[in-house]
Amino acid sequence: MDKTEELLKSFGLVPKIDFVDGIRNLLKEEIDNESSEDNEYLKTLCIQLFALGCVDDTLLIWRAKEKDFDTHCNIDVQLLCGAGLEKTLGYLIKIDTLEAKKELSYLQKCKEDFEGFNVEEVPNFYKKYYGI
Repeated sequence: MDKTEELLKSFGLVPKIDFVDGIRNLLKEEIDNESSEDNEYLKTLCIQLFALGCVDDTLLIWRAKEKDFDTHCNIDVQLLCGAGLEKTLGYLIKIDTLEAKKELSYLQKCKEDFEGFNVEEVPNFYKKYYGI
């Protein structure tokens, strides 16, 4: 069983809120692990945080997306918006840090990727993706 399968077995694709701190910590460790090239594991952690819908996780998912070129391509832009696009944009404007400004600018450039975006449908897409 690989790390992604273990992660899904331990927490599920849509985890209970009780697991949020553990998932955040695993994602931070993976972002900081310069030798790791397991983009599927990193992406799965981002999907799990997305599914929990906490707006303040957007910057952590952004850090994962920006880890390197491959993760940028592998982590879908929609995963930045587990709380919804408008709520995420509002949050980024409100916190007004350099990192938030970079993510906000990126999201604004990707508006067309959110046509028909529905937060509730994203986990269903990934359930099919993972064969769950």
